[in-house]
Amino acid sequence: MLKENKHYRVVCFGEILWDILPDAKMPGGAPMNVAYHLNQLQTPAALISCVGVDVLSEELLRFIESKGLCSDFIQRDAEHPTGKVLASLHGNEVNYEILQPVAWDFIRASQALQELVAGSEYFIFGSLAARNQVSRETLFQLLEMASFKIFDINLREPHYKQKVLEYLLQHADMLKLNTAELDLLSEWFQFRGSERERMMSLQERFQLHTVVTTRGEKGAIALNDGDFYEHHGFRVKVADAIGAGDAFLAAFLSKFMRPLPMDEAIEYASAMGAFVATRQGACPSYVKEEIDQFLLAAKRSGYA
Repeated sequence: MLKENKHYRVVCFGEILWDILPDAKMPGGAPMNVAYHLNQLQTPAALISCVGVDVLSEELLRFIESKGLCSDFIQRDAEHPTGKVLASLHGNEVNYEILQPVAWDFIRASQALQELVAGSEYFIFGSLAARNQVSRETLFQLLEMASFKIFDINLREPHYKQKVLEYLLQHADMLKLNTAELDLLSEWFQFRGSERERMMSLQERFQLHTVVTTRGEKGAIALNDGDFYEHHGFRVKVADAIGAGDAFLAAFLSKFMRPLPMDEAIEYASAMGAFVATRQGACPSYVKEEIDQFLLAAKRSGYA
């Protein structure tokens, strides 16, 4: 409810859906995953999205509410179905077929959403929800209201266009991407050199406050105000990699917004991503103390 907006320091915008696996279906979508993990880390986040009027929407809303997430800003669309992604696992890699058009392509602008975002401190968005004109125009409106904008780029072919991505990059304060996405952007903008040099080129071109590149099992590196912070990751037995990057972002932000030292933020985020990779699905059940215990045990054993 709008009278509670002041409690949401973070707002996540975009897709919520079902990941349809060969033997199960799991709630998913990067914005929902990030909001879930922020909530588990005791940082309540509001979620803006849209679902259909169908059985899958009822199941998804029940899941969201069961996890303590607010569903007040999830719209209903009677004309389009709840989102689905057909996911297949190949070793530790995940391939996705993202169906369209679906309800989250049609997130409608409203005064309630504008007030929610204007009253928050951090606004998280990705590229996927900008694939359709309706949600894209709503996102563009909300970017004008947001204080600190975090672009979790999350590129999925063929659901992005360079012109739209450039606009989103120009309006971001923080960019989170993976090594493949860094390579693609470097190719587009003709950035040369090492990983660090290309991250600096991105930061300079788009006047980004922070750039964070995840490297899967090899950890992550962050560029913040001209300084680099690096973590080489944790050795774990991977159950699946679904949602590990979303968990990383939530953990990173939970430290960044306090604020705590950047090296502590990237270590904690790397631990969170590794922990979630040991569990099935993007939103496994856990409590914050389990992450703290995981990180402590990893440090004692030499982890990386």
